[in-house]
Amino acid sequence: ENSLKEVKEINAYLVPAPNVIVQKKRQPLSSLSSMSFGNKPVDGGNLLLSSDEVKALNLSSEQRDRFIRRIYGSAEFIRGLQRYCLWIENQHLDEAVEIEGIEKRIEGVRSMRLASRDKSANEMANRAHQMREMKIGQSHTIVVPAVSSEGRAYLPSGLISKEATVTNRNFALYDAPLWNMALIASRMHYVWVDTVCGKMRTDFNYSNTLGWNTFPVPTLTEKNKVDLTRCAENILLAREAHFPKTIADLYDPEKMPANLREAHKQNDETLERIYIGRRFKNDTERLEKLFELYTKMTTSPQKLA
Repeated sequence: ENSLKEVKEINAYLVPAPNVIVQKKRQPLSSLSSMSFGNKPVDGGNLLLSSDEVKALNLSSEQRDRFIRRIYGSAEFIRGLQRYCLWIENQHLDEAVEIEGIEKRIEGVRSMRLASRDKSANEMANRAHQMREMKIGQSHTIVVPAVSSEGRAYLPSGLISKEATVTNRNFALYDAPLWNMALIASRMHYVWVDTVCGKMRTDFNYSNTLGWNTFPVPTLTEKNKVDLTRCAENILLAREAHFPKTIADLYDPEKMPANLREAHKQNDETLERIYIGRRFKNDTERLEKLFELYTKMTTSPQKLA
């Protein structure tokens, strides 16, 4: 705007910081929980169901609990859409195929996979009752959509129960400590992902290997983790106070509820004080610190968090 700052160098990300190129990492640079893709159906539409399609199966309550899970893609998580999936553990397969509607869907998956030109899909035909991955949290899952609008002040993230799972249109931290969500929901993480990850048109195209695994975090004490856990809980409670509003509703920049905005403000203050003992003045200052820390962490074999 109308300010001028003379700096020693400007890096490839147009940040006044060391000229490093952020490289993808298979594991987190800091001691964060592992983040992976959700479950890829590879099903020809047979393992995923609408509410009406679930009803059409005429399952008993016990069968529904055993074979049906709510599943979230990016749109389902952000916009609150309802979608379900067949979730059949191997030990329950014999029981599942006795249900005509389920058997037909399994056969549909098998036919689709056998007809595919993809050899890996062909190989999966022998377990047509399951998605490519069968990942689900034993207590909870922290969810991060793979694609989301850049119009929000924070990246969408949240918690789903052990009765639900996610597709590969989301990233997931299965059973991870809740303080990880506080990091994802922070302005620090927003500006890092905005800078180092790619875009789909103008939308965020999140990456676990480039956005999460490279995210530089200072050493976290047990007190830090307790404080950040409380911040994540406060964000979730602030959202719950406006049920049934969705992530899309709550994070509309012009309609974001005051209590949710305040919860994020407290989360940012708690995290940023861990970095430099105070709030950052702006996003440029945030990025300067993040690149400084990233450079230190990638030139030393010792993890800092």
